[in-house]
Order: sequence, then structure tokens, then C-alpha cells
Amino acid sequence: MSIGLVDLPEDSIENLRKERFYVIILAAIQIVHILDFVIMMPLGPNFMRVFNITTTQFSSLVSAYTFSAGIVGFIGALYADHFDRKKFLMFNFTGFIIGTAMCAMAQGFASLLIARIIAGAFGGVLNACVLSLVAELIPFKRRGAAMGVIMSAFSISSVVGIPLGLYLANLYDWHAAFIFICIVALIFWVWALFFLPSVKVDHEPTSLVQNMKNFKKIMIQPEYLISFLLTVILAFGVFGIIPFISPYMVRNVGIAEKDLPFLYLVGGICTIISSRIIGKACDRLGSIKVFTYLALISIFPMLLMTNLPPAPLWAACLTSAFFMVFVSGRFIPAMTLISGVVKPKERGTFMSLENAFRQLGAGVSSQLAGIIITTGAAGQMVGYNYVGFIGVGTSFIALFVAYRVVKNVVVK
Repeated sequence: MSIGLVDLPEDSIENLRKERFYVIILAAIQIVHILDFVIMMPLGPNFMRVFNITTTQFSSLVSAYTFSAGIVGFIGALYADHFDRKKFLMFNFTGFIIGTAMCAMAQGFASLLIARIIAGAFGGVLNACVLSLVAELIPFKRRGAAMGVIMSAFSISSVVGIPLGLYLANLYDWHAAFIFICIVALIFWVWALFFLPSVKVDHEPTSLVQNMKNFKKIMIQPEYLISFLLTVILAFGVFGIIPFISPYMVRNVGIAEKDLPFLYLVGGICTIISSRIIGKACDRLGSIKVFTYLALISIFPMLLMTNLPPAPLWAACLTSAFFMVFVSGRFIPAMTLISGVVKPKERGTFMSLENAFRQLGAGVSSQLAGIIITTGAAGQMVGYNYVGFIGVGTSFIALFVAYRVVKNVVVK
């Protein structure tokens, strides 16, 4: 395959500079994709008030994106290894921008739900495209640090995107947040078009029947299945908690809606720093060791977040930061491990499937949380602590599965 790096020694200064530049562009795409997804969470109190909807209906708005991303991800996996990686990314990036523009133009619950489905259909596959390109362009020995940068997209979205999006939503209305995301996405689209290298896949054109056979072959490989299971468990454990952080902070903890950006600002700044540290630690200490530490420590912030009593803003910000650093940090060593399991020629299909499973796990989790959580007589959320207990249980299960995954890693 031709990626613009093959004529240079792997560790040459020029090659390292190119790698960093590619990672920056891919991280930028990941930032806008993540921002589009996570902006729904802090806007939760706004949607529930404006649309007069229940926690279950709000969870439907969140899970519509993830379910769509998961279902379409399976379809995209049939052809992910048959197209130039960059072209496949640009196609899905374009569809994602269109879907987000539809969110900006939505006028009610139903139209927003439809727009979220369309945005998710392309956004989910876009995530897989980014991870595939990272695995293609960055050698395994430096991939942990690269994954740390990519995964810090959530942090940067929290520090810059979410506060700005909420500010615009408070200044105008919730439509402004999605207009902002569209403008930023178009800028990054131009970056990707002109500066990302073409990554051709050594794959002969095949029929749908042959694609289905290859799809089945990948699906039934034990080392791949155990990798998919790890991401499903991690997503299921955390995405029942995340969508309801803002509503819980407003209704139960007593944080003013206008102060919600501070939660994401403080948490995001902390995770920008921690993501880089975690990524480098994966390369230095080994991903499985880092994952073990994070999986065990993450139990405490999950319990704290879902049982937090009425508290001042500074305590809520510290809790949010503690949660973001350790709970989201688990995905860095997990994705580094998983990227080392797949064969290069199957990477596009594998990453699309991994993303599809993860999105479905997240969708089921957020929908289940919407059913478990109810509204009390005083308007507070009831049952959020049970969602936290589920998260703790999945952390232990994920730890067990991760040790099965590491046995299948092949350094590339």
C-alpha cells in the first residue's frame, strides 16, 4: 500500500514529523465527531425542558445515534477493506456533516431524532475510519502515544467545544450548538482533503457474496470476538452513566444549568493532560498493565459520580474530572491492545465491526439507563446509583477479558 512514508526510514525525523501531522489531522476529525455526540449530554436539561420529555425519551435521543452507528457499521464493514482509507473517511465525513446540519435545522423532538439517526449512520463509521488510519500510519511501538492523542479528542471537546457550544445554546438556543459544530467540521474536512495521504488497500474487487464470506470469516475468529467483547463491555459500563451526568448534576446535586460548562472545562483540561500520560505509559509499561490500574481505579469515580449528594460547584467539578480521567482513560490501553490483534489487510473491516459493537453496547446501555432512572416527586433523578453499580461490575469483567485479548496481540 502507498501511504507516503514507505521511502523513509521508520524512525527518521521527517517520518516522525509526518506521523505527528497525520495524527493531528485525525485527532481534529475525532474532536468534531466526538463533540457532535457528547454535546447531547450537557444539553440534556435543555432538551427535557424545551421538549417536555422524560428521561427515557432523552435516552432515545442519545441512543438513536449509537444504534444507528452500530447498525450501519456492520454494513460498512462489508466494504471497509475495499476502498482507499482516505476516500472512505471523506465519504463518511461528508455524510456526517450533512446529518449534523439536519440537527441544526430540526424543529422538534421527532425531527431531531431522525437527524441524530442520520448523523450516527455516518459518524460511527467515521470513528472506525480514523482508528484504521492511525493503525495504518503509525507503527505499533508508537501507537499508544498516537492513540492517547486521538482519545484526547473527548477531552478537547470538553474543554473547548462543549463550553462554547453551551454558551451559544444559552445565548441563542440549542440549534446554535449544532451550527457551530458544522462550521468547525467543514474546516477539518478541508484539512483532511488536502493533507491526509492516500492509503490504498491491497484488495481485489469482490462480489457481495465474497464480501459476506470474508465478513463471516472475520466475525468467527476467536481472537477477534474476544476483542469485540472488550469494547462492548467498556461501552456498556460507561454509557449508562455519561448521558445523565448533566441532568443529575442539575436535579440532584443542585448545580445551575448555566454552570454546567465548568464541569466539562475542568474535566477536559485534566484529561488532556492525563490522555498523553496514559498513552506514553502504554508504550513504556505495556498496555495491559496500564489498563489493569485504570480499570481498578475507575470503580471509585463511577460510584462517586452516581451517588453524589447536593454539593458546591467545586466539588462537582472535581468529581467530574476524577470520572473523566480514569473512566474514559481505560479506552486508550484497550484500543492500543485491540489494534495489535488485527491483521493489516483486515483492519478496515475489523475496526468497522469493533466500532459497530461498541456503539451498540453504548446504545443498549443508555437506553437501559433511561428505563432504570425515574423522576421523583421533587423532580430529582432516582435510580442513577444502580447504573453506577452496573458500571462497576463491567469494569471487573473487562479486566478479565483484557487479559484474554493481550494473548492475541501481534506486534506490527
